[in-house]
Formats: sequence, C-alpha cells, structure tokens
Amino acid sequence: MKLKLRFGLTASALLLPLVLCAQDTPVQNDSGATAWMLTSTALVLLMIPGLAMFYGGLVRTKNVLGTMMHSFAAMGIMTVLWVVCGYSMAFGTNILGGWIGWNNDYFLLEGIDNSIMSAGIPEYVFSMFQAKFAIIAPALIAGAFAERVSFKGYCFFIALWGLLIYNPICHWVWASDGFLFNLGAKGAIDFAGGTVVHISAGVSGLVAAIYLGARKSHPHLPMRPNNLVMTLIGAGLLWVGWFGFNAGSSISSGLSTAQALTATQVAAAAGALAWVIIEGIHQGKATALGFVSGILAGLVAITPAAGVVQPSGALALGVLATVFCYLMILLKTKLGFDDTLDAFGIHGIGGIIGAIFLTFFIRESWMAEASAAVPGWGILNQLGVQTLAVLIAIGYSAVGTFLILFILNKFVKIRSSEEGEMKGLDSFYHGERGYGMINPS
Repeated sequence: MKLKLRFGLTASALLLPLVLCAQDTPVQNDSGATAWMLTSTALVLLMIPGLAMFYGGLVRTKNVLGTMMHSFAAMGIMTVLWVVCGYSMAFGTNILGGWIGWNNDYFLLEGIDNSIMSAGIPEYVFSMFQAKFAIIAPALIAGAFAERVSFKGYCFFIALWGLLIYNPICHWVWASDGFLFNLGAKGAIDFAGGTVVHISAGVSGLVAAIYLGARKSHPHLPMRPNNLVMTLIGAGLLWVGWFGFNAGSSISSGLSTAQALTATQVAAAAGALAWVIIEGIHQGKATALGFVSGILAGLVAITPAAGVVQPSGALALGVLATVFCYLMILLKTKLGFDDTLDAFGIHGIGGIIGAIFLTFFIRESWMAEASAAVPGWGILNQLGVQTLAVLIAIGYSAVGTFLILFILNKFVKIRSSEEGEMKGLDSFYHGERGYGMINPS
C-alpha cells in the first residue's frame, strides 16, 4: 500500500511529527479551517507592504523607494525560491544529518497537488502561508543596513540567506524531525516565528550593519524620517497582518486560534503604552514613532508565545520587550553601530525576550502535558530548552550571515558606492524618485 506524508496538530496548535495516512482513507477538507488559513495567508502578505511603508517613512527622501523595494523584491525572490526548493528544505525529511530537509514531492510543489493535510486544509495553503514567513524574514533584515546597500547586492544576499540561514532554522524548529522541535519534553516553543523569523533576522541584520559599516556622516549629521505619517500607516498594517501571522499559526480555526489572536492584541497594546510611558519619563514627550516602536516590540515578543500564554502573560511580555528594546536602542548610540531602522534593537531583542521569558507564563495545561511526556518536567527544564534554542539561532545566524557577506562581497559589491549613497538609492539604482521634489536630499 502506497503511503503519503501528512501533517498533524496538537491541542496547543503546534505541529506534530508527520504521520502516515493511507491514500485510501483521505482526509476531508475542513472548509472553515481552510477559509481562515486563506485569510491568514493574505494577512501575512499584507505585512510586507506594511513593512515597506514602515521602513520607507523612516529613511531620508532620496532613499524611500529603494528602501521600499527591499521589501517588494523579497516578495518575488523568496516566493520563487520557496516554490522551487525552500518548502522542501524547510519541511522535508532530514538529510545531511538533519541540517536541512528534503522531499521530492515538494520540489516545485508538484507532489502536493491533491494533498489535504490532517488539519483539514489543502497543503498548497500551508505551503503558501509558510512562504510569507520566508518573505518577511529577509525583508526585516533590510532595516539594519537601509540607505547604504546596492540593490543587486541585496538581492543576491537575501537569496543566499533564505537558502542557507532561514530554511535550516525553520527545519530545526518546525519540521517534525527537526532537532529543536524534538528537544526536551515538547520541543522548543516557537509558535509563530520568534526564533525562526525575528531572532534570525535581527541578529543577521546586526552582523550586516557592522560588516557594511555606518552610513556616510553618521552619526554627525541628522538623518530625519521623511514621512512619519507613512510609517504610522505601515505600523497599522503590520498590526492587522500580525493576526494572520500569529493566529494563523494555529493551522486551525478554533480555540487555539482565539487564544493566539487575543494574546497578539494584548501584547501589542501593552508594548505601545509601555513605550510612550518610558519616553514620557525619560524624554518628557511621547512620540508617534515611539508608540509604533512599542507596538512592534510587543508583537515580536508575543510571536513565539502566542499559543502557550494567557492574556496576563501577553501583557507582561509586551512590557518586558519594550523595556529591553528601548534600552538596546539607547545602547546602540553608545556602542556606535548603525542599525539604521533598529532591526536588531526591536526584532532581535524582542524575539529573544519573547522566546526566553515566555517560559514563566506558560499555561498550566501545557506544562501538564510536558510533565506527562517527561515526568518531572518543569519551568526550569523548559527554560533551558528555550535558552539553548535561542543561542543556537543567534550563533548560526551570526556566523552564517558573516560568511555569506564575506564570500558574496568578493563577487558582488554589497555596499552601495559612495556616489550612490550620496545621490540616493532611488535615483542611482532605480532611476526614480519617491516624491516629485527638485531636491531629493
């Protein structure tokens, strides 16, 4: 009897090991779950133009289109790579000692044409949902070296980064035979991408920012945002899209979906309020940029935890992330590295805080299941698993990103030329201007 691999879900909405289902007993499509997953996939895609607007409003006028193009280019490059081999590398069966996965059925997605997963959704939907995560991760990195990277260099970099950094980490954390998925009693908790997306992208952004060096005249000349109104609109789109990002990661339409959605809303609101309170105390003013920075800090922190914490835990994580992200941004100024749009300061730090501190807010029911699987399993055990997963993601992302940059730079100049940087990315690389102004500086 020919067998086909299927996916499954736990009660806490985390992916289970792949289970074998005979083709003569096909899983029926769940129209409700499918409808929600289609909606979630669209919501996560909405985050990409939202991120483009968020980043685009924060740079100088002469770089707004070039910065937004970084997000849009990722939509094209990462989707093609995901269809060709990314889905197979991330969710296929272990090869090369478990570094990546592979499944011939996933190559060009040709073997999943009629596949309905055990969650009751077409596998095409799951694949496209996961593709959006593969898109947004490198798009986040672009914020770290905005205003000083060549467009060609950026395109080659994110292609290699997706294949060599994102896909392996995704496999380790989310594939059924990934070693972090199977670590400890119930694996390293990463409900929607705190480790896979935000830590990997944030750390890689930091390495890239340091490797490429600071922008010309940084920090001596002021480099003010060109359009904070656009940044606020982008932040709003990100908040809306994040419901698909987190609640969609339940791969269902039920209780776990509602739990993740609620945690997402609470953490974002708590992070925003905490940021403006800290700003008010520290600077005497509550800024619009601070408010949206707090939104992102809260959203990033709750991403790994959305499926396992209650609203009180989401509130705490939103506040904690804001405190640490705010401190990191202050420290960045003292250390002198140019993380242009705080990709590491918010996404890297927020992801680390969420992935580690979620341990102290896990639902009792989840811990009971873990203890049943491994007698005596407790908070300290899970804390060790979470910390180890974070350290592995940090180390692999940092070393891997440096090697990609070092080798790629020998063939393609990654940093923009001085002429291009001074003239502006929009005109130099794209022959366009974001605004109809005579002086684009």
